[in-house]
Amino acid sequence: MDEELRVLTERLRAESAASGVPGAPAPYDRLVATADHDELAGVLTAPGHPLWARELAAFRLGVAGDRRAFESLVLLLNHRDPPRCASAAHALARLGDPRTARAAAALATNELRVAYALHPVRLLVELRAPEAVPALITTLRRRLRPHDPYRRVALACVEGLGTLGDDRAVPVLKEALAHPALAEAAVRALGRIPGQR
Repeated sequence: MDEELRVLTERLRAESAASGVPGAPAPYDRLVATADHDELAGVLTAPGHPLWARELAAFRLGVAGDRRAFESLVLLLNHRDPPRCASAAHALARLGDPRTARAAAALATNELRVAYALHPVRLLVELRAPEAVPALITTLRRRLRPHDPYRRVALACVEGLGTLGDDRAVPVLKEALAHPALAEAAVRALGRIPGQR
């Protein structure tokens, strides 16, 4: 079993058991075992399914490349619960939907949801899509304000820009050098960009 799926299924097994719904383990076991993509997609569209069931169905469809999971996975990518965001990012990276990078960029740059931008930023880096560098530059520049509380997001942007190695990031990475929490990562990131070593 894929490690990400193992972690997800253990977490969601506990959620289904704690839900207090009579017979909850049976629906959980069925969703884990089924190979029927139509059944999984039905969980995403039919009313009354708990969040754990929707997440499990969306994850399984996403890693299988079934684009019916796209909308549900994007919603989960922007969830307040970091493990849900992480599993959604993992599935979206494997989904192969051309809308994914645009959606991740929109989430990463949404100032109203910046507290949940960490996983969209990491997903953009993994995808290496054309939207990645502009979105990370925008997000990082906003994080360089005095007393910004989202240092983990800023650090993910710095590291991601280093991984992507695009020289458009040089100005904002040089600005990041002035911020003690980011300076070391910014030096490393600049060192990965051709012509900046």
